[in-house]
Amino acid sequence: MVIRHTARSGVAKQLTILGSTGSIGTSTLALVEACPEQFDVQVLVAGSNGHLLAEQALLCRPRIVGIADGDSLPVLREALAGTGIEIVHGEAACAELARIPVDVVVAGIVGLAGLASVLTAVKAGQTVALANKESLVSAGELVMAEARRTGARILPVDSEHSAIFQCWFGWAGHRDDLANAAAISDISHICLTASGGPFRDRDLSSFAEITPAQAVRHPNWAMGQKISVDSATMMNKGLEVIEAAWLFDLQAHQIDVLIHPQVVIHGMVYFNDGSVIGQLGTADMKTPISYALAWPERLNWRPERLDLLSFSSLDFMAVEDARYPCFFHARDALASGGIMPAVLNAANEVAVAAFLASRITFPEIADIVDHCLQHAPDGDLRSLEAVMDIDSRTRQIAHRKCGMDAASKANMAATGRGL
Repeated sequence: MVIRHTARSGVAKQLTILGSTGSIGTSTLALVEACPEQFDVQVLVAGSNGHLLAEQALLCRPRIVGIADGDSLPVLREALAGTGIEIVHGEAACAELARIPVDVVVAGIVGLAGLASVLTAVKAGQTVALANKESLVSAGELVMAEARRTGARILPVDSEHSAIFQCWFGWAGHRDDLANAAAISDISHICLTASGGPFRDRDLSSFAEITPAQAVRHPNWAMGQKISVDSATMMNKGLEVIEAAWLFDLQAHQIDVLIHPQVVIHGMVYFNDGSVIGQLGTADMKTPISYALAWPERLNWRPERLDLLSFSSLDFMAVEDARYPCFFHARDALASGGIMPAVLNAANEVAVAAFLASRITFPEIADIVDHCLQHAPDGDLRSLEAVMDIDSRTRQIAHRKCGMDAASKANMAATGRGL
C-alpha cells in the first residue's frame, strides 16, 4: 500500500460520495453534518433512491448528483429544480463522476456494481476511502496495479481493515513516508475479528429454517440486507480476508480471523518482535469512516466513548467449518488465486439475492458458491471487461443452480417428499 500525506491545513476537504443513500453514504453524511466546517460535498451518487438523494442534495448542496436508475430521474429533477445542481443519470455517467478532482472519494456502492467507479477514481489518481470490498475481491490485481501507476491512495473503511491500518501505519504519526513506517518484513501476521453474526450459537440442525428476516438482524451493526446476510454466513469476513491480502500485500497464511462477540477489538497486528497492537472502539461505522476522511488527522465528531467497564469479559473463539462454510470457501478461493475470488463473489451475490427472495434456504447459499467454484468459467482479470465477463458467466451458472434448487424443492413439496 502506497500512502502519502498531502493534507491541506485549515481547508475543508472536498468529497465525492458514491452510494450516498446506503449505510456507508448516510453515515458519511452524518459526519459531514457533525463537522460541517471540515468537509465540502461536491458530488453525490445513488442507485435508485431518488427521494433520499434529493433530500441529501438539498441539505449539502453538491455541484453534481448522479442517479444510476433512470426511472428515478423525474423525482430528482422535480425536487432539485431551480437549485443549480447538475443531474446526471445512468451507470456509466455516474461512474465517470468519480473522476472529478476532490480530496476524498468515498466508495460506498455495494457489490461489484461499485467496481467501475472505484477503477475510474483510481485511474484518476484520487484518494479513495474504500468501503466496496468486492472491487478488491474480484479485481484486486487490476485495481492495485492502477493505484501504483497513478499514485492513487486507497484508505480502508471496513472497521477491521481500518483497525489494521491504524495499528500498522498509524503509530508512525504524520511522517510523509508512511509507506515505510513498518515494512512487511516486520510483520508476522494480522488478525481480523468477527462478531459471528446472529447464528453463532444456533443449533446447526435448524439452519434450513432460518428466514431472511432473521438473517438481516445483526446483533451489533446496522447494515444493509446483503452485507447482513454475508455477516450471518461469515462470507463477509472471507471477503475481508481477500481484501486484506491486496490492501496490505500479505499472503493468505498471514491473515487470521477470530470470532469476538463483543466487537470491541476490531483488528490486531502481530509484529515479529512479539508485540501485538490492537485497535479498540465501539460498534459504529462512523469511526472508521471518520479516520479515512480525516487521515492523517483524527476527526472529533463527538462519538460515544468506549466503556470497557460495561463488558464483563472479552471472548474469542475459532471459526467453525460446519457453521460457516462460506468463510472457508473464501479462504480456498484466495489460496487458489486467479479468477476464483471473482467467481466466489459473483456466486455469493446471486445466492444471497435468491435467499432474500426466499427461493433457496440459508445453507444453500454455501452450496451454490461451492458449485460455482467447482464449475468456474475460463478467463482472466486483466481488464474491467474481463472481470465483468467472468462475473456475468459465473452469475449464469449460479442462477441455473438456484433455479434447479428451487424447482427441486417445489417438486418435493408437491409430491409430499418435502413434508
